This record gives sequence, structure tokens and C-alpha cells, in this order.
Amino acid sequence: MLDARPVFYVIGLMVAALGAFMLAPALADFLVGDPHWRDYAFAGAMTIVIGLSTSIACDIGRSEGLTIQQTFMLTVSAWVALPIFGAVPFVLAPPYASYTDAFFEAMSGLTTTGSTVFTNIDALPPSTKLWRGLLQWFGGVGIIVFALAFLPMMRVGGMQYFRSEAFDTMGKILPRAAEIANSISAIYVGLTALCLMAYAASGMNLFDAAVHAMTTISTGGFANYDASIGHFPPIIEYVASVFMILASLPFVRFVQLMGGSAKPLFRDPQIAAFLALLTGAVGMVVVYRVLTVSEPLEQAFRESLFNIASIMTGTGYASENYMEWGSFVVVIFFFIGLIGGCTGSTCCSVKVFRVQILASAVATQIRRLHSPHGVFQLTYDRRPLDQEILSSVMSFLYVFAVTLGCVAVLLTMVGLDTITAISGAATALANIGPGLGDEIGPAGNFANLPDSAKWILAGTMLLGRLELMSVFVLFSRSFWRR
Repeated sequence: MLDARPVFYVIGLMVAALGAFMLAPALADFLVGDPHWRDYAFAGAMTIVIGLSTSIACDIGRSEGLTIQQTFMLTVSAWVALPIFGAVPFVLAPPYASYTDAFFEAMSGLTTTGSTVFTNIDALPPSTKLWRGLLQWFGGVGIIVFALAFLPMMRVGGMQYFRSEAFDTMGKILPRAAEIANSISAIYVGLTALCLMAYAASGMNLFDAAVHAMTTISTGGFANYDASIGHFPPIIEYVASVFMILASLPFVRFVQLMGGSAKPLFRDPQIAAFLALLTGAVGMVVVYRVLTVSEPLEQAFRESLFNIASIMTGTGYASENYMEWGSFVVVIFFFIGLIGGCTGSTCCSVKVFRVQILASAVATQIRRLHSPHGVFQLTYDRRPLDQEILSSVMSFLYVFAVTLGCVAVLLTMVGLDTITAISGAATALANIGPGLGDEIGPAGNFANLPDSAKWILAGTMLLGRLELMSVFVLFSRSFWRR
């Protein structure tokens, strides 16, 4: 029988930590004299008590370390429990949301999706704006640790390829996660501080700079204004673009760089492919806009770079309604959003790594067809790929496509039109943020969707953030018989 005590011991600590984070928005409101600080203080105290009580209750007699079953259970349970409690402040304090909307916003925040159901964000108190930013920042570092510590051990989506890269502790899972968290946290905090200073130097006030730095480095995309980054001077788009791109690179490379080894950063095929795809997409859109609407070159470059980087990295900021740029551009945006950034970053979606392996597998198969007696070894980064890794990647891509289709069908069944259903499924599964169309596109939000659609999309965000297999395995009867 599965011993759940180690799982709930860790979840209790995580929930308590989330409650401690709630005290920061309470302090923000208290300092400006906003009475809503009491709501956040109450929510934080309640969450801390529940989290610590759960952890203490499960500490007695628990075993050290986690089995593979417990690891899968911990992964899914944690990403369900945290939004449940993270939603509470949105119910108790402005915008006084329904629990459906509050849970959607909290799930969108912690998974760094960036889709929002809140309107008139400009008028929200500092506490709510800060809490939205903290949710994404908290989720961002959790995603990196999850990708580097848990997914390789769980053999999900080909991530076992990165099992020992830079972190070669092959002991128990929890010590490994702690080791990676300690190494990554310094980089994560440092990038956030640099982004904050860059925003402040470019014209943001200190509060806006702090919140947007957190949502940029986490590639989350929650903004303090309904106009998103369009609220600020144009130079902010350049600053945001630089830090969105940095946050989309494998954080393990930054760890190696700080350790004195710069070669892995410049030789990583993921990084080269990501930058090449980004550059190609920006170049095509700039040329298209200059030739078709005679837009000034600098404006076309700035807006294209910012919005393409935002979608490809899954950040979800917007400065313009790119739905008005033409169908050619919209198609580019759709596909680059599904590719995403690099593995081991705060980015989302399929990831460049898997697209590269797919392309390599197709090229190898073509060579085998025209040279049937030849011997062709599938490689990545000049290293041979095991059949297990290839199978994991192909399985992930297949399940991703099938899940995307199923979610889109479910959304049409609850009343959404075809464009909204398909783009909503894609943006939730890929954790991008805005979708396509007038309702959930860059000029809209998810507020007017029916509650049933919001719950479907919230569940889809969880699936996408945990890379599908981590969740689906829990529904396998054979898994629980192990």
C-alpha cells in the first residue's frame, strides 16, 4: 500500500511557504494604508496553519526519500494544492472573484500561463497585483526544479537525457531537488534583480518594476495594467524582450557559467535552435509588415521582436493587438507558441529539444529509406540517443496532439466557437497566455467564458505544465499495482 505521508509532509511545507508569501501583499497594502491588508494577512495565517499542521501530522513515522509512485503523486498533488490555497486571497480581497475565477487565476499564475479572467486590472489594489506577480515568480522557480530534478527521474518526455547534466547527484529524489533548488535559486533571484533594475532605469516605478520583473523572469506575463506592456514607454519592450529570452534559456547553463564554464552556454544546440527560430520569425514578420503596411522599420522590429518573444517564450505579454497584423502573422504566432523555449527554463510548450529530436528522427528515417543497407545512428548534440529517449519524445508529441484535439472538442461542447476553442486549448496546454480571436486574444481575456470552460482550461494548464505524462500515469491501474 502506498505510504502518502512523505508526499503530504512535503506538500504541507510547500503550502506553508505559499502562506508566508501571502504576507508580502499584506505588507504592501499596510504600507499604503489600504485596509485589504487584513484579508491577505488572514489568508496567509490560515494557509500557514493548515500547511504546517499537515506537515507535522505526516512527519511521524514517515520514511525518508520518495519512491517513484510517491514522486508522481507529489508532483500532481502539489500543483493542485497550491492553486487551491493561492486562490483564497482573490476571493477575500479585490476583485472579490468567484472561486472558479480565483482558481483559474491562481492556476494560470502558478503554471506561469498568464491567461487572466480579471478585468479593470488598473484599479486593483497593490496587494492583488503583487500577489499575481508572486504566484508566477513562485511557480517559475518550481517549474525549473521540477524539470531538472523530477522529470529526468520520472523519464517523462525524453527528459532522462538531462539526468546527470550539471547535477550528477544520483541519490534520493528529495536531496537532489534540494541541491538543484539551491543552485538555481541564486541565478533566478539574480536575474530578477537585474530585470527589476533595468525596468526601473527605463521608466517604471519601483513597484511596477518589481512585479513585472517577477512575471518576466518566470515567463508568466501577468501585468499590472489592462494594456499590459503597452501601458509603458516603447523602450520597455526592448528590456522585456532581452529578459524573456534570457529566462527561456536552460538555467543549468547559467549555473555552469557561474561555475566558470562558459562553453556549454555557447555550444548548446537548444539555445542555437531557439535563437535561430526566434530570429527567423522576427525577420519574416518585420519584412511582411514593412512591405504590406509601410510601417517604420524600428517600430516594426521592436513590436515584432517583443510580441514574438512573448508568445514563443510563453510569457504572454502584449503591446499590440497582433490579430490585426494579418493571417500570415497569426499563423506564425500560433506555431511558434507551440514550439516554446528551451528545456530546463521557465518556458512552456513542446520545447525546442523535442522538435530537434523529431526533425533528427525524420531525417534519419529518410536516409534509411534511400540507403536501406546503411547504418545511421540517431544523435543529439553529438551524442547517440537511446531508443528509450526517442520513444519518450514521440509518445509525448503524440499525447500532446491528441490532448490538444480532445480539449478543443470539449470546449466546443460547452459553447465556445471553433477559433476560441482551438486557440484556448493550445494556449492552455502550451501555457502561453493569450489565445486568438476577439474574445481571448491579446485585446481580450477569459472573463466571459462559461465556468465549465474555465475549469477545463485550468485543468489543461496543469496538464501542460506537468508535461502530460506525469498526470496521465496516475490514471493507470498498473501504476498503482507496482
